[in-house]
Amino acid sequence: MPRIWPLWLMLLSGIALAQPVDSQGFPRLVVDALGRQVEIPAKPRRIVAIFASNVEILNGIGAGDAIVGVEAFTRYPPEIAERAKVGGRLGFSVEAIARLRADLVVMTPARQAATLVEPLQRIGIPALVLDHRDLNTVMANIRLLGSATGNEAQARQLLANLDARLEAVRARLAGQAPVRVYLETGASERGTYLSVRDGTYTADILRLAGGENVFAGNALSQVGGESVFRANPGHIVVAGPPERLQALPQRPGWASIGAVRDNRLAALPSALLLIPGPRVVEGVEQLARLLHPSAFAEPSPGMPSP
Repeated sequence: MPRIWPLWLMLLSGIALAQPVDSQGFPRLVVDALGRQVEIPAKPRRIVAIFASNVEILNGIGAGDAIVGVEAFTRYPPEIAERAKVGGRLGFSVEAIARLRADLVVMTPARQAATLVEPLQRIGIPALVLDHRDLNTVMANIRLLGSATGNEAQARQLLANLDARLEAVRARLAGQAPVRVYLETGASERGTYLSVRDGTYTADILRLAGGENVFAGNALSQVGGESVFRANPGHIVVAGPPERLQALPQRPGWASIGAVRDNRLAALPSALLLIPGPRVVEGVEQLARLLHPSAFAEPSPGMPSP
């Protein structure tokens, strides 16, 4: 039997009541990753952003002040991370979203967040589902959220900045041969590790930074220690704190891997490699400097700033 949502919940949503048409071209339709046409009735003023990537994109296009709710694992930017929580590891609460009088919810289909779509639709709160599978999709989602929030100009400005910075990296790396890299995104005490799959934004970051994934073509992200040993990467990059590098030479057989033997080991903050928002371009920049330091030895007067 379909669930009947109580009247108080519909009223709290603030959307159940008729709203005037916004002067910035609202209402407007946008299409999300599920192929759904979502009507945004007015410029969103109270946004719930679920998952860090969506928070960072919204903040990057100037909609950060409109965010009223996030999930428990949001860390950046810190002033937004402190805002009301609508869920976390165990799921998300439609009631909490409604109490915040949200007029737009932005989410990614992970940890069952997409199950919010139907109940939110029933109480009249627009919900956008975004899929950040690769770098092109991340850029497309910046444009999409610019349209959904009425911040198209800010989205265009952000995209122009990101494109210019990526072009500056390409110019620096022109003529540089790619180097073979094992990029570790996770590790367990059982001797299994996580690396990068093709067709993902992290794989794009590695490629644009002048790296060649030693596990290109793998269908799974999980790899064994022996597989890394056989791949014999020239560089090892860990997504995480530098302290994790200390354990690499202690892993069975790894001391003879070229990257370990020659101390070509580096760590980058996981947020720059594993959160598909605007900071992925900073990930490209920092990783390119690690893999090809000679290409960045001289300052470039035309290098755009973040």
